[in-house]
Amino acid sequence: MSARGRLMGVAVALLLCGCERGMHDMYAPSAYRSGSDAARFDDHVATRRPPQGSVPTSGAASMPAAAAITPAVLERGRDRYTVYCAPCHGTGGDGDGMVVRRGFPAPPSYHEPRLRSADDRHLYDVIAHGWGVMYPYGDRVAPADRQAIVAYIRALQFSRHAPVDRLEPSDLARLRDLPGSGGAR
Repeated sequence: MSARGRLMGVAVALLLCGCERGMHDMYAPSAYRSGSDAARFDDHVATRRPPQGSVPTSGAASMPAAAAITPAVLERGRDRYTVYCAPCHGTGGDGDGMVVRRGFPAPPSYHEPRLRSADDRHLYDVIAHGWGVMYPYGDRVAPADRQAIVAYIRALQFSRHAPVDRLEPSDLARLRDLPGSGGAR
């Protein structure tokens, strides 16, 4: 290759490097805080109104009103939980699912105090939008099924922390007879 060809190659490489720097704004756009001054808009206000007729996809409007928790809702929640959640979270909600046993990072247990005290909205949103390494399932799990899964998670949590004195005597006897229960009291 001639000296002129090498010089041309270097010039093109430098030009492309400059383009990358100039494109930086496209990759990392500046963000405005609500209510701050925004020079790029004619009214200089950063807070924008949503377009007429738009439908919110997050925030308070994205979680439908809670349905009654019935045995059918819990059964649907268990079914959807088994399909979408148990591979990572485990059947009991301990974060020890089959995927975790094969090396994937363990999710938190639903039985830890932070998640026991989290509101239903948080669990619903995590199902829809993901969290950390958890994939978002909003496009796979319908809103009613998300609610059913949240109800089932609450049942799992309650099952570990239910006051024994609230159990029927027949249920308490069955619990004491379970292998490994150590005679639950």
